Amino acid sequence: MRRADGVGARGGCLATGVSQKATRRGAGLPGPRLHQIPGSCRCGYGSRIPRMAGSSGEQGKGRRQPQWSPPTGSEPCKLRLYNSLTRNKDVFIPQNGNRVTWYCCGPTVYDASHMGHARSYISFDILRRVLRDYFKFDVFYCMNITDIDDKIIKRARQNCLFERYRERRPPAAQLLEDVHTALKSFSVKLDETTDPDKKQMLERVQLAVQLAAAPLEEAMRSNLAAEDIARRAQVLLEEAKDLLSDWLDCTLGSEVTDNSIFSKLPKFWEGEFHKDMEALNVLPPDVLTRVSEYVPEIVNFVQKIVDNGYGYASNGSVYFDTAKFASSERHSYGKLVPEAVGDQKALQEGEGDLSISADRLSEKRSPSDFALWKASKPGEPSWPCPWGKGRPGWHIECSAMAGTLLGASMDIHGGGFDLRFPHHDNELAQSEAYFENDCWVRYFLHTGHLTIAGCKMSKSLKNFITIKDALKQHSARQLRLAFLMHSWKDTLDYSSNTMESALQFEKFMNEFFLNVKDILRAPVDITGQFEKWEEEEAELNESFYSKKAAVHAALCDNVDTRTVLEEMRALVSQCNLYMAARKAARRRPNRALLETVALYLTHMLKIFGAIEEESSLGFPVGGPGTSLNLESTVMPYLQVLSEFREGVRKIAREKKVPEVLQLSDALRDDILPELGVRLEDHEGLPTVVKLVDREMLLKEREEKKRVSKTGVTWARGLLKMGKPLAFT
Repeated sequence: MRRADGVGARGGCLATGVSQKATRRGAGLPGPRLHQIPGSCRCGYGSRIPRMAGSSGEQGKGRRQPQWSPPTGSEPCKLRLYNSLTRNKDVFIPQNGNRVTWYCCGPTVYDASHMGHARSYISFDILRRVLRDYFKFDVFYCMNITDIDDKIIKRARQNCLFERYRERRPPAAQLLEDVHTALKSFSVKLDETTDPDKKQMLERVQLAVQLAAAPLEEAMRSNLAAEDIARRAQVLLEEAKDLLSDWLDCTLGSEVTDNSIFSKLPKFWEGEFHKDMEALNVLPPDVLTRVSEYVPEIVNFVQKIVDNGYGYASNGSVYFDTAKFASSERHSYGKLVPEAVGDQKALQEGEGDLSISADRLSEKRSPSDFALWKASKPGEPSWPCPWGKGRPGWHIECSAMAGTLLGASMDIHGGGFDLRFPHHDNELAQSEAYFENDCWVRYFLHTGHLTIAGCKMSKSLKNFITIKDALKQHSARQLRLAFLMHSWKDTLDYSSNTMESALQFEKFMNEFFLNVKDILRAPVDITGQFEKWEEEEAELNESFYSKKAAVHAALCDNVDTRTVLEEMRALVSQCNLYMAARKAARRRPNRALLETVALYLTHMLKIFGAIEEESSLGFPVGGPGTSLNLESTVMPYLQVLSEFREGVRKIAREKKVPEVLQLSDALRDDILPELGVRLEDHEGLPTVVKLVDREMLLKEREEKKRVSKTGVTWARGLLKMGKPLAFT
């Protein structure tokens, strides 16, 4: 039988099954006895069973949990990217789950990389890192190197011919004659130039050469010494290098037969490009393709376009039939910039300087058609193909290489704004002609132009700053912060004002990180890490989460890093006010909360590539890859400290100030060993500074103290014996 008070008929507890006797013995009570208080049990469980008229099962019949309603919540924002195919911010949806296939147009390697390249590749590096490390997409990033191109061919020949000319050491009279001949053809080119910026650049070149030629002409008229004439001739030769190179190529370029020069030049500049990208902390691509390594694939790609009816051979070259493609129901030509279709100036720039002669243009069915394959002329590299020896056109290289690696459709294609037409529009056309689809690229991303102090930047206009020169003025982090403070798709002006803003932001953030590190270095026991939150901490924490939400919304909005940095700055300002208020009240700020904020900001800057991976909090002390190399980072500072200490010791000896010498010894013997630093003093020689294992140094210190103690005992013994002690 069961009793309503929770005690069984034999004195046991219904809740635990423990007998009354066992319960009493466990509590140290004598003998079996019923509970004194009905419904109570010393085991603590029987007392919890309420007294009921019927069984507990009967009382619980019909009772159910109340209905639960999920919170309303808010709609999560989705990543949107500005898509040049629609000129809108489109929701980003990869074609294959979380995987993102991405192709980026790489450089044409014939000269030093400049800030225009940095604008594009740093911006895409930021986008790539955000998609990979923030939104957690699995990004497969491909980039090409254009190592076969009209510009490369022309520059390689020019360099080769000019070096040959220099090695011949032409007499001053011959040099002047050649320069004047070159100036005549240059003047014709200048008269034909209509672009005002380019015309102005050519006029500057012409004037510089004329000014360099005048002193040599005067020296020869005056019959000056041979040494003086030779010196002035050397000045003219260097000043007229570009002028003479172009003239030599026009007259002798077709006679160049050494094909090795066409691979040596791009190989050298590709190496320099990779060094520049590493210096800028730009991640290397997952796969890199070179045109010279994909010629067979390009030939096959061109052949299939011809087989599909969108290409035609003409005089050894192969051209894309834009009219045939545009008339197809399933295709559209000029998807990116339809208003530029038919722009002959842009089309000819896309064909290249060596491919716009009258005979070449006459090979086309339509002026809008473009070369898929170019028949090689004398002085140009060539590869065998069904149409005769030739070389790839510019646009076809990306289609063939990207198509080989990424297939019939990729998620993202990226490049500079100036590549939209004709390069990218022609890429789209020939690729969709090959695959017979209309979706070769789902999202086309184009980075904005870069101007220099408000002026157009152009290598052809000789108005550019190399990446190496830029890095002499500012660090890679500062350049990246400048880019982060602007939209990746808009024009960025590289100027002193732009860089000053980046420097101020870096300094502002660094001061915050240093302040937090100082707070975290303050000694505290393990329980002291967790402090009670007052109203100030709750408000700061609420603001912290609000700023994180704003950062997320900004990143979803076309990766708006400018707004992100503004939100980060506002968050740091609030933290600074909190720390200042705590300092004024002589209260310690909450270290855990500030550390959480600092770690979040560090994490975001790491995602943007502005902080190297090895830094745990804030900006690292050294550059990339050096912050963990303690010796190279701190040794210069320790050396300065050591030299300062030595100077102070010298003055203290001369002025007989033993207290200062004692402090100097304490620094060496007590303070620095705790940091793993050993100073070794040698009479008449500079102090040796060494970084040593801390535990080893502490053992050495204890041993030194023991020896010192022994020495003191010995000295006292000598004094008792009346013998003097001499100290140095």
